[in-house]
Amino acid sequence: MDIDARGPRFGAAVTTVVLAVVLITGSAWLLAWQTLAFALGAAGGVARSPYGWLFRKAVRPRIGPPTEFEAPEPPRFAQAVGFGFAAVGLIGYGVGPEWLGLAATGAALAAAFLNAAFGYCLGCEMYLLVRRLTVRAE
Repeated sequence: MDIDARGPRFGAAVTTVVLAVVLITGSAWLLAWQTLAFALGAAGGVARSPYGWLFRKAVRPRIGPPTEFEAPEPPRFAQAVGFGFAAVGLIGYGVGPEWLGLAATGAALAAAFLNAAFGYCLGCEMYLLVRRLTVRAE
């Protein structure tokens, strides 16, 4: 079943704020929260992530029904990619080197910002590229 296309973009906006605060404060705890949010989004889909729940309960009722839908697989893949970067960032902040935490968190922040500000989902584009390559290989 397709999802409201505004949901992942809302999640990306919240993620952008969270990751920016992580870079400013160096908070490994906040990055751990974001890593968990990515994990839940990758495991259950963006609708089951904390930000998807917040969108569904607090935002969508105020902005009306969706007019644009998208397949859930690309955003779910993007959540898995975000999880990977956040997990590497957590390792960098937790055990070092700190530059690894900064770089991985910065990369995740850049991707989230692109989605939030411009509607360009890097993880979704990666998903489509992988699908094209695997279909050609079969």
